[in-house]
Amino acid sequence: MPDLNTFLLFAVASLALVATPGPDMLLIAARSGTQGRLAGFATYLGVAVGSFCHAIALAVGLSQLFLVVPYAYDAVRYAGAAYLLYLAWGAVTSTPHKISQRKAHKALGFAVMFRQGLFSNLLNPKVALFFLALFPQFVNPDAGAVAMQIMMLALVLNVIGLLVNGAVILMASGAGAFMTAGRSLGRWPQYFLGAVFTALAARLAFEGKAE
Repeated sequence: MPDLNTFLLFAVASLALVATPGPDMLLIAARSGTQGRLAGFATYLGVAVGSFCHAIALAVGLSQLFLVVPYAYDAVRYAGAAYLLYLAWGAVTSTPHKISQRKAHKALGFAVMFRQGLFSNLLNPKVALFFLALFPQFVNPDAGAVAMQIMMLALVLNVIGLLVNGAVILMASGAGAFMTAGRSLGRWPQYFLGAVFTALAARLAFEGKAE
């Protein structure tokens, strides 16, 4: 097991990462602002599970595939962009009632938000490369099973992510509730979500592979 100093250093690095606005945070904020806290937390839960999946892939060595097979990276990147464009189309074409509803969602609604957060995270190969670049610096083969250390570090990352994104969810949902109180925004929430998904898709598709 990593020592306390290792956990603290990793926590600081994780905080710097999580607190920096990125695709996951933007998606969570957009969902929270237009559909409320439950949608925001459901989306974050999907993102968190995606992080654990990346950690598992790192533990078994799958993340290195992106380094040795560039086409695999591009394939996942374009699949992620296509998925986000699909979400953008779905957001724009949904009925205003469904997209603006801020009451408690049914189980199916929660599952949909969870799935979107999960796939948005899994289909972003830069997350896998981040895990591959950062995690080994905090893993000590002499401290026990490497796979267990990686999963513990992933847990630390997600706990910090919950704190940071939880604050984002509360602020975004509060702002959304204030803006929609006593008024109807028509289809604007749909267009906003569609624009967010489209921007994320463009960023993922055209920014290329990080050096």
